Amino acid sequence: MVGILSDLNECELADVNRHVRRRKFQSGMEIIEPESDSSDVFLILSGKVRVVNYSISGREVTLEEIDTGGCVGHLAAIDGQPRSACVLAVGLTEVGVLSPASFETVIKEHPTVAWRVIQELARIVRSSTRRIVDVSTLGANERVVAEILRCAQQAERPDGSAMISPVPVHSDIAGRVSTSRETVARVLGSLSRQKLVIKTEKGLHVPDLQRLEAILSHGFD
Repeated sequence: MVGILSDLNECELADVNRHVRRRKFQSGMEIIEPESDSSDVFLILSGKVRVVNYSISGREVTLEEIDTGGCVGHLAAIDGQPRSACVLAVGLTEVGVLSPASFETVIKEHPTVAWRVIQELARIVRSSTRRIVDVSTLGANERVVAEILRCAQQAERPDGSAMISPVPVHSDIAGRVSTSRETVARVLGSLSRQKLVIKTEKGLHVPDLQRLEAILSHGFD
């Protein structure tokens, strides 16, 4: 179920579905081109997408990854401005496409969808604010630790430990925190030697989230 449509009943979903076109993208294919004038909204029906941007030097910066049930493209549909980022398929991905006019119709006819979109926009603002603060106040090593902690908090267990599964790819972490793969490898190696993270067959085990958070709070070199 797509998140922004989760409050609709079967009849309402059927009404929305008549506005949707389905498309499939192979892994790595570009779903949204940066700076393009297209304004379609993409509902992620299966698979995953990666939202990226590029620095002046050409380095790819991952803004976020969005799983099945999410949506992308709604900013351009709302304000009519050019795309602010590139969206790539991660694995085989199927999307439902809503034209800007159809998106506006759905929102106006179904207020619960409008409210869900507002909540999604609030999430984007909060996430962007966190990234700005991290880049402004943390060094590269600390940003890597902060990203590992963020992932661990999403998978926290009742005993205060976490299992991040699968093991994060170094290049993915580097893209999310604007650093190099070498820096990520160095930081993870240090965390491993301190037993703050342990690589297992199931994923990256974090035995004690509070200890990892304390390391970050006191500075990580």
